[in-house]
Amino acid sequence: MPRPTTWLPRHEYIQQVPKAIVYASMFFTDTEDRPLCLRSPNRGEVWQLPGGVMDAGETPWETAVRETREETGIVLTGARPLLLTHFATIDKAWTVPRIGFIFDGGTLTPNQLGAIALDADEHDGWDVRTLADWEAEMIPANYARLAAAYTARHHPRDGYVETHDVGATTPTS
Repeated sequence: MPRPTTWLPRHEYIQQVPKAIVYASMFFTDTEDRPLCLRSPNRGEVWQLPGGVMDAGETPWETAVRETREETGIVLTGARPLLLTHFATIDKAWTVPRIGFIFDGGTLTPNQLGAIALDADEHDGWDVRTLADWEAEMIPANYARLAAAYTARHHPRDGYVETHDVGATTPTS
């Protein structure tokens, strides 16, 4: 769309700008540095990080904390670092792009992992695995996001990843 030559009223301008779904997730590992993922039977048994779509009025951090609590029972307090910003292009499953924020949830002890209480409406399993094991199990876009979060945790810097799910039939978050 060509840029207007004059300033538009705010409501008209907002109608023209691109729209996106915003989500937030939490990245956890166990004491052996293996990432935690949840299995979603509602999305074709896709493995993914705890997290979900931002509700109206929430910040990405608030979304990650709420979704983690709802999906796992894990209650987080205090700020955690942002590991990764993720941009996923439009595909067959999503008609708008998705922008995600993945925060570092820290390391979970065996007792904390054992206390995970899944929301049965959303997930039917959880596991911790090595990156190589996750790569064999996950859809490529979800694995790319997981590997980028893992790398960002171990090599602190601003993390950013784009996934292009052309032809994908399963959402990535």
